[in-house]
Amino acid sequence: MARTTTLLWSLAGLLFIALAGVAAYKVLPILNPEVGAVAPLDQNCDLRAGPCVSKVSSGQISFAIKTKGIPLVKPLDLEVVLDGIEASKVEIDFIGLGMEMGFNRPQLQARGDGRYTGTGMLPVCIRVAMEWEARVLVTTDEGLIAAPFRFITVKAGAAVPGRGE
Repeated sequence: MARTTTLLWSLAGLLFIALAGVAAYKVLPILNPEVGAVAPLDQNCDLRAGPCVSKVSSGQISFAIKTKGIPLVKPLDLEVVLDGIEASKVEIDFIGLGMEMGFNRPQLQARGDGRYTGTGMLPVCIRVAMEWEARVLVTTDEGLIAAPFRFITVKAGAAVPGRGE
């Protein structure tokens, strides 16, 4: 009886490990998609002032966070405009730099003429100021194009570091 119980628990453990491995195998491409082309990061981009543009070999990607002040835990109006690029899907992958903030990748809706809009939200952060990267992911027939755009969020009432606000 004890030997049978041990065998059953061992099989259950192996089954759990196998299921966890299959789940990880299925989820990894979603979390870390294979990127075919990466646009250069524009260090002078200021998303608080307006849209920023990134050039890739096939065209250009314009990205804007239209919500004034880029607040945390409030809906953000997002817009991507593609010029010279035909996309089947456009997503924004929000990544906290220096602190893991979890999976946050809203998909935008096509509005015609290369314009994509949607809503996203940044999670609450314990820091007074937090640096983020909004990675625009554009799915095309030729592969995935990624365009990084960086910005800083601040808690209400605090000044944006380095901007004199």
